[in-house]
Amino acid sequence: MTGPGKAPAPASGRRGALMAAAGALAGLAGFGLAKWQPWSQTRQADLSGFWARNFPTPEGGSLSMAGLRGQPLLINFWATWCPPCVQELPLLSRFYTENKANGWQVVGLAVDRDDAVRRFLGRAPVSFPVGMAGMTTGVELMRPLGNAKGELPFTVVLDANGQLLGRATGQIDPDGLAAWRQAAAS
Repeated sequence: MTGPGKAPAPASGRRGALMAAAGALAGLAGFGLAKWQPWSQTRQADLSGFWARNFPTPEGGSLSMAGLRGQPLLINFWATWCPPCVQELPLLSRFYTENKANGWQVVGLAVDRDDAVRRFLGRAPVSFPVGMAGMTTGVELMRPLGNAKGELPFTVVLDANGQLLGRATGQIDPDGLAAWRQAAAS
């Protein structure tokens, strides 16, 4: 904008600003892709001891990981204080509802305080089972599954044989879930 006391911005300055913005966007996109590890690019995960785990549930019961073996399993580590975690819960709930008849299991492992999880699920229930992993245990479980930093949300998908199909750090989307569903069917 020009006017009294304002000089027009030089064209090269605008071009430079646009190039810097484009570079920043490309960097963010690359960072996002680096966080998402599709099933075809995963490394092995150490599942020793995982199947022997039991977690208390918000309702006071127990969630046995051994009871989930033999079918495709999506494990989502989440917390009530994590906005992307909370945003993806309805998507995961729909995925479970739509795919459980085909053998899919979905489990949410809450990396949070038990009372916060109970209050949250009282307001926003999900259709899949939730286990109370807590902070310490939740972070310890994520490390051998490929999340050394304990970032949330973190999602792991195993096939019916317990082999790692994929994992994602950060909020998942419908396309990622569809790719995992298709990979499990192969």
